[in-house]
Amino acid sequence: MQQIALDIGISHGPSVANFFAGPNVAALQHVQFWLGSKAASALRSPVPTYFWGPSGSGKSHLLKAAREGLREQGAVVGWLDSTVLSPPEFDERWAAVVMDDVHLFTASQQHIAFNWFVHAQTLQRPVLAAGEWSPTELKLRDDLRTRLGWGHVFGLQLLTEEQSRAVLRQAADARGLFLSDEVMDFTLRRFSRDLGSLMELLDLLDRYALQTKRAITIPLIKSMLETA
Repeated sequence: MQQIALDIGISHGPSVANFFAGPNVAALQHVQFWLGSKAASALRSPVPTYFWGPSGSGKSHLLKAAREGLREQGAVVGWLDSTVLSPPEFDERWAAVVMDDVHLFTASQQHIAFNWFVHAQTLQRPVLAAGEWSPTELKLRDDLRTRLGWGHVFGLQLLTEEQSRAVLRQAADARGLFLSDEVMDFTLRRFSRDLGSLMELLDLLDRYALQTKRAITIPLIKSMLETA
C-alpha cells in the first residue's frame, strides 16, 4: 500500500528538542554543539557543515532548527533553498548562511550560493547546507560542490519502522494521547514514516479527536482523511 505524505508542515516548528535522532545522533549533536549559546557565538566554527540523505531523513529539520536557534539568540541568518527565485545579495549582518536542497539549485541559484559562500568564508561566517546526494555526487558547479564537501559532512538515514513507532509513541505520550497497537500499525502502513510527517499526523489526530470528542481509532483516522 502506498504511503501518504502529509505536506502541511510541522505545526510547532522544527527544533533540536523535537528532532528524534535515531540513527542520526551524530548530526543532532553537531547542531546542538554548533548552536551553543549566545555568549559563545563569537567562537562558533566557520567550517561549513553539509547534511545529505534521502527525503524525509531530517536534513531540512536540522537546518531550520539551526536557523531558529540562531534567531532566538538574536542573530540574522541568510537562507536559500530551491524555491527562492530571487535571492538577495550577501548581507554582512548575517551570522550564518543556510542552504537547503542544494541538489535542486538552478545555475543562477548556484551562482548566488557560491557568492554567499565566498563572502561567508571571508568574514569567517559558517555555512550549513543540505542535499540528497553526497558532495562528490552533486551535479553542481565544481567550485560550489567542493566547498560544500570540505568541512563537516554527515550522511543521514531514514528512521526504521521500530524507530518510527518509538517516535510516535513518545510524542503521543507527551501529549497525553493513547494510541493502540492497531492504530500504530495502521498509521505506519498508511503514512510516510519521516519525522515531519509523523509529527504533523499526530498534531492533526490530536486536533480532530478534540473537535469530534472521540478517541483516536482507525475509524476516526479514516473519517479525518475523508473530511480533509
